[in-house]
Amino acid sequence: LIGLFFLTLTSFSVHKFYVSIYQINYAPQKKMLQITSRIFIDDLNDVLHKNYNKKTHLGEANESPDDVVLMKKYISDHFFIKVNGDQKNINYLSKELEGNVIICYYNIKNISKIKTLEVQNTALFDLTLEQQNIIQTEINGKKQSLLLISDNVKGILKQ
Repeated sequence: LIGLFFLTLTSFSVHKFYVSIYQINYAPQKKMLQITSRIFIDDLNDVLHKNYNKKTHLGEANESPDDVVLMKKYISDHFFIKVNGDQKNINYLSKELEGNVIICYYNIKNISKIKTLEVQNTALFDLTLEQQNIIQTEINGKKQSLLLISDNVKGILKQ
């Protein structure tokens, strides 16, 4: 249902909803967390301009490698994951565009077992306090979700 809601939002060129979705799946055979984020491109370009005082062109024909570097820096400064209480490095893999949404792919390797998953996400709250970051997880067949807002930027899921 949330995916359908987000897909509906992506069909409009101008939006008044401030929602990003992060999907975190555990692949036990690979001992890896596989992460996907979906963020409106205009919001991401706006927040990069606000934070780094540089106009970026993510999702446009004149996108530069520096734009992608700034995006990766911003995400790494605002999105954190702890597994079993230990902070993990999130590895950026790639990105693609879907309408007016940028989809980024990440992973975290060497995860043998998950007892707790703590997610902190402050992305885009410095742009608008109306931002909502939805975290959806599937770990060992168990689906859970978190709704992170400006007053509650982190949550812990127990397995």
